[in-house]
Formats: sequence, structure tokens, C-alpha cells
Amino acid sequence: MKYPSTQNYINGKFVDASSQKSMDVISPVNGEQLSKLQLSNAKDLNDAVSAAKAVFPAWSKTPIKERVQVFFRYKTLLEKNIKVLAELCSEENGKTYGESVAEIEKCIELTEFATSLPQLVTGEVLEVSKGVECRTEHVALGVVASIVPFNFPSMVPNWTIPNAIALGNCMILKPSEKVPLSSAKIALLLKEAGLPDGVFNIVNGGIEIVEAICDHPEIEAVSFVGSTKVAKIVYQRATSNYKRCLALGGAKNHLMVLPDAMPAMTAQNVAASMSGCAGQRCMAASAMIGVGNVDHIIDKICEEARKVVPGENLGAVINKESQERIERYITEAEKQGAKILVDGRNIKVAGKENGTYVGPTVIDYVTPEMSVAQEEIFGPVISIMRTNTVDEALAIENKNPYGNAASVFTQNGGMARYIIDRASAGMIGVNVGVPVPREPFSFGGWNESKFGVGDITGKSSIEFWTKLKKSTTKWNPEAGVNWMS
Repeated sequence: MKYPSTQNYINGKFVDASSQKSMDVISPVNGEQLSKLQLSNAKDLNDAVSAAKAVFPAWSKTPIKERVQVFFRYKTLLEKNIKVLAELCSEENGKTYGESVAEIEKCIELTEFATSLPQLVTGEVLEVSKGVECRTEHVALGVVASIVPFNFPSMVPNWTIPNAIALGNCMILKPSEKVPLSSAKIALLLKEAGLPDGVFNIVNGGIEIVEAICDHPEIEAVSFVGSTKVAKIVYQRATSNYKRCLALGGAKNHLMVLPDAMPAMTAQNVAASMSGCAGQRCMAASAMIGVGNVDHIIDKICEEARKVVPGENLGAVINKESQERIERYITEAEKQGAKILVDGRNIKVAGKENGTYVGPTVIDYVTPEMSVAQEEIFGPVISIMRTNTVDEALAIENKNPYGNAASVFTQNGGMARYIIDRASAGMIGVNVGVPVPREPFSFGGWNESKFGVGDITGKSSIEFWTKLKKSTTKWNPEAGVNWMS
């Protein structure tokens, strides 16, 4: 075991879980055991909530310009520790070192946005009548929780940690049990940055802790990122207990490729979108719709896909179960009549034989009713469907139940605008394979890719992590009274 047993982090200290249950943390890179994760129960969550609740009054009353000083220091520590954090991310998640560095760089950008919050939550003041003033201010909710997935061990926690805490809340983080090590390192950096004990806590575990978070009467809001199936359950359970909830689910993102698209740029973007992070991201392109004759572009996509080599510039998928599931999708499509242009099945990487790898896979002549065209595969696989018109392509895109992202590759600005206006997705790209907005623009999809109001990052997140207090004051009786006062 490379690292010590992974504990909870409560009130500024790493502590053992109450339960005697544990599970192994295995690296998908080579099958090495990295750690043993202690699985928590409701008592552990209660301890974390109690610690957070105790410090909330002092933290929330600290002026926001003072609170964000912690995140100025935290940003510096992220920059200083980028190599350590990236290596840890690669070990536990399986992505390449370069992808892990990019993930930490995004954490830095997210934290940088949080330091700007004093300029964004100044509130409003207006003299609404002679001598009568109305004021609004953003007030922290209290103890909040964030449940995060395995695919971005550092970035997704940092979607919520800096903003929620800078806005005055105290947080409970529930990491994915597959990748708990990065969260523990984040806790240490926050403490080094001067965050008071109890403001940030980690409770490790599985479904028992997720359910306990949704049910806990002293947790005011819950954010979740994961599959749509679980997002629905979390949203329903949390809101039935009168909590705010923002639950981000899965996706089936479509890239519409028109004949006038620039072949080289399109091929590079499509291949990178489908294979980046081994396809394990909710913004990955897993479906392409070729409009008209795009054979010349598909040929180039295959060329680019063959340059993506498992164990070199393509990381592992998270575990054996995922590897087998992805390969079943490919085999099923082949049996149903699709054509495998680039086949990523049965991959073994020399020196990492126990790693779990799937190579880049390009499947052509997929029909919309096939499972590879409808379901989130979460692997380096792209399914190509063909249509004669843009409207036919839009009909396929808009029929799918998800709504995270859609992209179009074209040199026709009018056609790009036509698709932007009609695609049913929250994030749209033009000649961009992964249309993730950059701060301060927010991240969030539509339809069954998101449950709840608002987005999880950027300016939109302010409304989720705070409540609005309105005050009306009058000090001069000589002003008299009218209907506005």
C-alpha cells in the first residue's frame, strides 16, 4: 500500500471513521493498491456537521474581503503544489500527467474567480422614497455539502469549495470512494492557507453517506455531480427534505460536422474531445452526426484517433468494470451492423498489464436507436451517425434526453447561428469539441443533465450558495408617509 489509510477530515484533523468497514483504493494505471479507504456512517457525518455548525457564526460574520484572503493564499499553494497534485490525480484516476496538470490549472482558475467575489456580491442600495432606503445583501446559508465524482478528483471539488466557503458557508465534502486522495490533499492546503478548523470537512463513504447528507436536518444545501440516474435520486431525496439541491447528471454530447468544416482542425478537435481523460467526462463527444458527405473528415478523424496511444497519451479508465462495460457497447454496436473503423478493445499496456485501458474507438454507420447512440458510454468511443440535412441532425440531437453540450463544425456563420438557436443543450460550441465555459461564465447543462436551478460555477453559483436579505430603513419622520413608505 503506497499511502496510509485514508481517514475523514473533521474540525481540522484527520480522524478514523466510526465504522470498521473499508475498501481498497486501486490505481487504474497499473492495478497497484494506493490506500485503504475508511467508510463512514451517520455518526461521522454528525460529527462533521457539528464541527461546521460550531464555527459557522464566526466564519459567516467575517467580512468577505477577509474570507477571500484564504483563497488568495490557497491559489498560491495550488500553483506551488501543481506537480504533486497532478501526480496524485494521475495515480488515483488514471488520466495522463498532462491532463492532470490541466485539471489543477482549472482549479487555480476557479479559485481565482472566488477571490473576485467581493466585487460581485456588493448588493444594491436605492432610495425608493424620500428618506426611505432599500438594501439587498447576500447571506450565507449555513452548513452545505458537496458530493463529487471520480473523473475529476481535484477540479470538481473546486467547482464548489472556493465559492461556497468564500461566500460564508461551511462545507462537508463527500469524495468519490474511488479517488479520495486528492480531496485529502486539498484539505491540507486549505488549512495551510489559513482556513479555520471546521469550515471544511471531509466524510468518506458510499451510498450510506450520500443518503445521510440528503436527510440531515442541519445541512442546508447539497450539490452533486455524477450519473443522471443518481442525480435524480439525490435531487428528489434532498429536496423532499426541504434542502436546496443542484444535481448535475450525465450527457450524450453531439458534434454536428458539416461538409465545409476545416478537415484538419475538425479531426483534431473531435479526436481530442472523444479521447481526452479517456472519455470519462460529461463534456466528452460520444456522438458525431455527419451532415452530407463528410467521408474526407471521418478519414482524418481516424488518423488522429490512431495517434492516441494507451499508456502514452491516453490514460486508463477507472476500473475493470468500466473497461468491460465500454467494450460491451462496442461489441454490441458491431453485432447490430455498425462498422468499427478504429478498435480500442483488448488493450494491454506493456509494464502496466494490470491497468484498465480502452483504446480510442471510432464506430461508423451507427443508427439513432442503437445503445451506443443513446447512452452515456464514458469511455474513449465516438459513434458516427449520418444525415442529409442539418434539421435531421438537430432532430437527433434534440431527441436525446440529455442536454449538456452540442457542437457544430462549419465555416458558415449563419448555419452556426441556426444550430446555436435550435440545439437543446446548455453549452454550445462552434468549431470547439469541448465547449466548457471559462470563468466567470458558468458550467451547467439542460434537460436530464441538470436538476435544480442555476449553475454550479461562475456568477450563477452565487445565487445557489447564498440567500438574499432585503432591508428597508427610514430615519426621518419629517419626510411624511406615502404609499411607498
